[in-house]
Amino acid sequence: MPRTPQPRSDVARLRSLEPGDAIALVSPASWSDDSWLTESIATVESWGFKARVGHHATDRLGYMAGGDRERTADLNAAIRDPEVRAILCLRGGCGSLRLLADVDTDALRADPKPIIGFSDITALHQVWHQAGVPSIHGAVAGTRASTVRQLLVGERGEPVRSDRARFGADLTTTGTASGPLFGGNIEMLARSVGVVDNDLEGHVLLLETHREVGLGMVDRALTQLLLSGALAGVPGIALGALEGFEDYQDREWTVLDVLHDRLDSLGVPILAGLPLGHLENPVSVPLGVECVLDADAGTLTVDPLTA
Repeated sequence: MPRTPQPRSDVARLRSLEPGDAIALVSPASWSDDSWLTESIATVESWGFKARVGHHATDRLGYMAGGDRERTADLNAAIRDPEVRAILCLRGGCGSLRLLADVDTDALRADPKPIIGFSDITALHQVWHQAGVPSIHGAVAGTRASTVRQLLVGERGEPVRSDRARFGADLTTTGTASGPLFGGNIEMLARSVGVVDNDLEGHVLLLETHREVGLGMVDRALTQLLLSGALAGVPGIALGALEGFEDYQDREWTVLDVLHDRLDSLGVPILAGLPLGHLENPVSVPLGVECVLDADAGTLTVDPLTA
């Protein structure tokens, strides 16, 4: 049986990165091409940080970036290296869930540092969350890549604003909610039920998804989260991208019908249309820190990542 990370007690206080600090570039899920690795290194170094590429970051095994042992070794090496102050996942895809039992959470608690990624990396965000270490939902990609740098150096970013023209924004309701922000990819949250503690009571829930299969995937994932009790006590929902579902219907239903059907029962404020998740230019936000969701104003305001 997987070794479940112990529930967190206090949230770690991260220090802001300084010029010359190292950021580890690892591939815990699927592999990325060489051009993306080169671009990622250039971006990190342009910010004044050192890019430390994992030994197995360019490995390939089917759809994954090498074997489980090698991907875990790179991740744990980054956690244990005192010079590494943040860990950047080169891409999502598939494979993160395989690593959860072997992440060195003791070392992570002893020397807390954020992990950066989204989609399949949601599985690892849950390990960080249970260890009490904040992380970053997002990517060093697109025109908003600098939001990652801002978070790492301790800047308070602008509130994330809902785009009323974005598909799904009509799901926005009214009201406000506050609490630590946590969540990520809908399916990865559901797949982790029974593997990590998905108790999100008091947490503003971030959700995003993209269409790889039909509406049934979204329905099953949300139903599993609801029936498991993982969403009990969630005070609000921040809904990001619904990529690929814009023109998709199944027997007269859209993904918006599924989300209404599953989420309305929670009776909490929903702020949709947020530029988070599977987008060309995503905004990055901290996870595990306090936020205020204001559905009336259309804003999600998140506290700084670092002390």
